Amino acid sequence: MKRYLFTIEDESAGERVDRLLPSLLEGVSRNYLQQVIKDGGLTVNGKTAKPSLKVKDGDSLELELPDAESPDILPEDIPLDILYEDSDVIVINKPKGMVVHPAAGHYSGTMVNALMYHCGDSLSGINGCMRPGIVHRIDKDTTGSVIACKNDNAHMKLSEQFKEHSIKRSYRAIVLGVLKDDEGTIDAPIDRLPNDRKKMGIVPGGRRAVTHYKVLERFKDYTYVECRLETGRTHQIRVHMTHIGHPLLGDLVYGKETSSLNKRFNLDGQTLHAMELGFIHPASGELVDVIAPLPAYFEHLLEVLRNS
Repeated sequence: MKRYLFTIEDESAGERVDRLLPSLLEGVSRNYLQQVIKDGGLTVNGKTAKPSLKVKDGDSLELELPDAESPDILPEDIPLDILYEDSDVIVINKPKGMVVHPAAGHYSGTMVNALMYHCGDSLSGINGCMRPGIVHRIDKDTTGSVIACKNDNAHMKLSEQFKEHSIKRSYRAIVLGVLKDDEGTIDAPIDRLPNDRKKMGIVPGGRRAVTHYKVLERFKDYTYVECRLETGRTHQIRVHMTHIGHPLLGDLVYGKETSSLNKRFNLDGQTLHAMELGFIHPASGELVDVIAPLPAYFEHLLEVLRNS
């Protein structure tokens, strides 16, 4: 059983507790926390709380998370493209199609299985046995930089940087249509869609989400863009670019393109790459800036668009 104590400060006052806690516990899903709260795992000022409770300035929260009961997650000798590594952290250039951590239906072949083999017992345990070392994640079909932690101290310090939005995260994407403005900012709240809980969308009252974009290159029917995350909501870039009428090429969840278009470019999922990851090293305090080169499929697609 893990026990967490929080004191609410003014900027969080008025927020539902089931929406606040996921931002305080990076990598723990809202659905899981809601169930824990429903089962009596949260008290506010000593009284059992409901998920819908709105917290007040100065409230004292005590959360108890039960020890995870899960299948055995085994180390697997899967090659890793390591961009940076030391005794505290490791940054991986994740390939397309690889799931970051085990979940229902994906208990092997994940980045965690590979990390367990590479790092042995040197992975933080804050997120439990299903997500050792994992501070953040990117989607299965998104490529690029993912950081993992080798000890709990590094994990806590990097989690704080993610919470404060001080991590530099720059992505590359190809979107449908030609963007008129050279750059812009999308500030629109994101949450799960009430009628489809598997999808995210722009939802009034959802969690604030901010994406800054810049045009890198324009083609006849597409645009190559850089997207910089100010916040880090689930599917944020995919949802935001769709919101302004320019969904990511290859994105069959949020985009409107047909399967024939995906076949034309031989695509498997959205064209999105986590290119740059910058953070303050948890031990040295120095800035670490890691660049993940574009994957071959992405480079090839750019050449096709330039010559079409």
